[in-house]
Amino acid sequence: MFKEITMTTSAILFAATPVLAQSAQTGQMIEVPAQAVQQAAHTGPVLPASTELTLRMDQEVTTKGRTWKEGDTFHLTNVADVIVDGYVAIPQGARATGRITWLTSRGAFGKSGKMDIAIEHIEVNGKRIPLEGTFRQEGEGATLATIGGVIVAGVFAGFITGRSGRIPHGRELKAFTKEPLKLAVAPVVQPQRVAEAEPVQPAPKQRELPGNLRVVSE
Repeated sequence: MFKEITMTTSAILFAATPVLAQSAQTGQMIEVPAQAVQQAAHTGPVLPASTELTLRMDQEVTTKGRTWKEGDTFHLTNVADVIVDGYVAIPQGARATGRITWLTSRGAFGKSGKMDIAIEHIEVNGKRIPLEGTFRQEGEGATLATIGGVIVAGVFAGFITGRSGRIPHGRELKAFTKEPLKLAVAPVVQPQRVAEAEPVQPAPKQRELPGNLRVVSE
């Protein structure tokens, strides 16, 4: 399945109504159904599935205390532009959302806190792009484990606070687009030229002379 988002440069449009096309053989105008035009016209960029993004945690998520619980969401920021065929498909700074899918706090007998998190989507131009990225953090060890073979950015050292699992603010994670995405590129609107008004010449001055004569001065 394809999803579609609208970009803001170039001039690729999809017809919403039947359009007229000229036959190369007869020169006559023939009507082409809108659906056929759509299918034939989309030769623009497509963001492939499994495109990699680097996301930065906007807040700390921890098993310590009662700050977080299962089902809570947290936010991340896209670190760099994702570019396809010269177009920015996912801009730097776009906001992504993750969710805590499982969490247990540290307990007695040396039990460490554990949690699973999943990156769900990133928002671009008001539309959500589904993402994949699942991770497990435990209160023991020095790395953030991955689930389902999804990798992370760098080595996750220093995640441990006692026996509580902690993913700190600013930590970078890897996520991937879940499905291919068509990029509908909006046309460039050329600015209209406004004609400049010519200055209005002042009316010539008139001077009264005896005998009702008038002299027009330059």
